[in-house]
Amino acid sequence: QVQLVESGGGSVQAGDSLRLSCTVSSGTWNSHKMGWFRQAPGKEREFVAAIGAHGTVTSYTNSMDDRFTISRDSAENTVYLQMNSLKAEDTAVYVCAADPREYYRPTDVLGFISWGQGTQVTVSS
Repeated sequence: QVQLVESGGGSVQAGDSLRLSCTVSSGTWNSHKMGWFRQAPGKEREFVAAIGAHGTVTSYTNSMDDRFTISRDSAENTVYLQMNSLKAEDTAVYVCAADPREYYRPTDVLGFISWGQGTQVTVSS
């Protein structure tokens, strides 16, 4: 497993942007697919976005309306989630995940074995 540390969350107004970062602090991650999930109070953890090991394949949940973009920088050992035009309903804890199985359930929590602690995003309307 790899160790993941998220950062970049905060409190913003609706319409603002945030960029979340997930830094891999240990382990070999270049062969891992990476994902972002989020969990709002009282709700189940839901898929947000995923990116393949080589950065050429990305997936997004339909509800993002093209507002979010996932990317990875191998030199920085970091995966990013750029979030634009934030809405109040985007308020949640955003959690980074990693898994060595490139094609196994890339949009499902069961497809990831390593998880970070999460970073809070609060959007006020």
